[in-house]
Amino acid sequence: MTTAQYTLTVCGLTAIAALALLYTNDDVAKRVSQLLHPQPTIVAAAPVATNAMTVAEAVAEEAADETHPALRNTKQQQWVTDWLSKRYRVASDAANMLVSTAYMTAHEVKLDPLLILAVMAIESGLNPFAESPVGAKGLMQVMAKVHHDKFAEVGGQEAALNPVANIRVGALILKDYVKRTGSVEGGLKTYVGAADLETDSGYGSKVLAEYRRLKQVARGQKVPTFTPREPAAPIMVSKPAEPVVKPETAPAEAPAPAAEVIAGL
Repeated sequence: MTTAQYTLTVCGLTAIAALALLYTNDDVAKRVSQLLHPQPTIVAAAPVATNAMTVAEAVAEEAADETHPALRNTKQQQWVTDWLSKRYRVASDAANMLVSTAYMTAHEVKLDPLLILAVMAIESGLNPFAESPVGAKGLMQVMAKVHHDKFAEVGGQEAALNPVANIRVGALILKDYVKRTGSVEGGLKTYVGAADLETDSGYGSKVLAEYRRLKQVARGQKVPTFTPREPAAPIMVSKPAEPVVKPETAPAEAPAPAAEVIAGL
């Protein structure tokens, strides 16, 4: 009991002394108070401002992405790919490759990719191994022997069935004819080998009709994929003695000006 009394007395005196010290010394009192009741760390204002700026920048970039031409083309290509894949019963991966190649080629040669795809669709039905009775080959039904100079730049005449080479050569030929004639209709008539004939037997109207549908698809519009189509027509560049007779079709609508499909005119 005596020991306990001494212990309590010492503790009491120590507590009194500590309280007296705290009461008389403000610095010590503040330090003890901080130890017993630590204050939460105040986050600096700068990082908060930085985070807010990051969010604003992200929103701005997202908004910019929505209007960026490259991204618009990506969306456009996807719509066009899906539509062509269903319309011509081509595997999605194959259609994607053909559409991507057409867009890339169009950018290089300065020609509307949708016109290139329209010609490919009517000429071959997107069949890279198609060949006509007069020797036109590939997606755009190009006469390799007639245009051997252009094929020399992409691997020679043997590359006529190479989709990339065929699209490039066909696009160059088409652009040349459109520029030479001054109109898309005239270019198509020359492309099919009917430049010296009175009519192209409806070839141009079929290509332009498909071209108009593709432009609607590229704008995100819903276009039926079961629209009746004429059979693919063989190209007549360096035509045979007798012109190829094709079924009669509805009169062609007014053609698009050449400036709409060729950049720089």
